[in-house]
Amino acid sequence: MDGVKDTKTALVTGANKGIGLAIAHGLGARGFTVAVGARDDARREEAVERLRAAGAGAFGVALDVTCDDSVAAAAATIERTAGRLDVLVNNAGISGRTDQGAQDPTTLDLDGVRTVLDTNVFGVVRVTNAMLPLLSRASSPRIVNMSSNMGSLTLQTGPIMAAYAPSKTMLNSLTAQYARRLADTNVIVNACCPGYVATDFTGFNAPRTPEQGAAIAIRLATLPDDGPRGGFFDDDGTVPW
Repeated sequence: MDGVKDTKTALVTGANKGIGLAIAHGLGARGFTVAVGARDDARREEAVERLRAAGAGAFGVALDVTCDDSVAAAAATIERTAGRLDVLVNNAGISGRTDQGAQDPTTLDLDGVRTVLDTNVFGVVRVTNAMLPLLSRASSPRIVNMSSNMGSLTLQTGPIMAAYAPSKTMLNSLTAQYARRLADTNVIVNACCPGYVATDFTGFNAPRTPEQGAAIAIRLATLPDDGPRGGFFDDDGTVPW
C-alpha cells in the first residue's frame, strides 16, 4: 500500500451508504484515498469495491464509533496503511427511536437519548481524539462534523425529536470547542448541514440526493489553509446556531 502513503487520505465514518458513501465518492474523485469506516463487514467491502470501480483509491476500516477498542483499532489500521490522516469526516449518526413518544420531550425515553448521544456526540469525540495524532502529521488537516439544522436553536427546524435534535446542538457546540482548542494549529474544524436528503435515514422521502447532501462536506474537507474555522455551514452559507 505504498501508493496510499503518497496521496492524501480521508476517513469517512458511516461511509458504506447514503451521504457517507456520496462523500467518499466525492473525495475519491478529488484524488483522496478513502478509508471507508463502517461496522458491517459486507457493506464496508461492497463500498470499497464501488469506490475502486469508480477509479478511487479506497480501503476498509472496521469501525464502531460507540466502542473504544474499535476506534483504537481503526486508528492503528489507518496508521499502518497510510501513515497519516488528512481529512476526518464524522458522518456516522443515528436518529434514534421515534415510536411510542420516545422523542416527545414530555415522554422522553432517556435510554433512547443515551443511545443517540453515544453515536452522534460521544462517537465523534472518540473518533476525533483517536485520529488527532494522525491528523497532526498532515500538512492541511480538516475535520468535518455532519450536523443538522434541526440542531439550530435559532431555526428549530423539522419535527420534534428531543433526542436527535439536541444531539446535533451538542455536536455543534463541540465543533466550536475543538475549533477553539485547535485555533493555533493547522487543523481546521467545521460542522455542516447536508439538508433533507433521500436516504434510509429519511425513508428515502426527501427532495435532495445524497450527492447534493455531500457537497458541503466535501467543500469543508478541502478548504484552503485560510478557510473558516469553527463554523456551521450549508450550501447557502452560514447556518445560525
